[in-house]
Amino acid sequence: MSAITAQPNTQTQETQSPLYAEPIAKAGNFTITNSLLSSWLAVAILVIFFVVIGRKVKKIPGTLQSIFEIILEEALKLADGVTGSRKKSEKFLPVTLAIFLFVLVNNWLGLLPGYGSIGFFQHEGGQSAFVPLLRGGAADLNFTLALGIFSVVISNVLGIIMVGTWEHFNKFVNMKAFLSIPRQMKEDMSVLLVNPIKAFVGLVEIIGEIAKVASLSFRLFGNVFAGEVLLASMAALFAYFLPLPFMFLEIVVGVIQALIFAVLTLVYMTIATQNHSEH
Repeated sequence: MSAITAQPNTQTQETQSPLYAEPIAKAGNFTITNSLLSSWLAVAILVIFFVVIGRKVKKIPGTLQSIFEIILEEALKLADGVTGSRKKSEKFLPVTLAIFLFVLVNNWLGLLPGYGSIGFFQHEGGQSAFVPLLRGGAADLNFTLALGIFSVVISNVLGIIMVGTWEHFNKFVNMKAFLSIPRQMKEDMSVLLVNPIKAFVGLVEIIGEIAKVASLSFRLFGNVFAGEVLLASMAALFAYFLPLPFMFLEIVVGVIQALIFAVLTLVYMTIATQNHSEH
């Protein structure tokens, strides 16, 4: 392994974006990748930012605090449009807003100079490969998959808390439909056909939960990875000025992708916390 260096040549620019995140260090059996390091950096930036902001909060807000309060109020209004309830919005927004900011900072960090171009050479089997020290977190499928799983799991946890374990369980395994057959069949024999179908719909819901994870993770990963490849290709063609419009486009895409991920998480939370009959 050689010292950290910048790699300007075209050949490296064309090959520096593999589908997987490259390992840069190991702590025992734990592998630290360049995308993981970038995610830790994003967390550190957010923590430092909000600790500093939190210390400057006053009862009589200044200009900066007023701007943040307006943004927060608009975010609550946006959440109200999804949840239909200010009470739910106030409960769900801390999670969804944290996801939005985390994804946004990760997306934007990947556009900074040095990302993907500063790193070291790794020598294995007589071959040398350039490994960037930092890489956008969302360009690693492990990152987006973990976020997708978190989004779906927290939605179901909130569903259990707010709706009740039995009601939420019956959304997936509709035991109530089976248990009500003996009582209802005296009045209507069609329940012998209808209620098993209701139970089958619950199995479809389980598949739907798995599909949510795949949808969230692959959408974010695909867009960020495609942007990374696009910028590398433009830089390989002409390093000056040509990539600038595409970088601006990626700034906008970073906001949109973070917003989509956060809003979809909010939608999943809202659906999970509705009564089964309501849903």
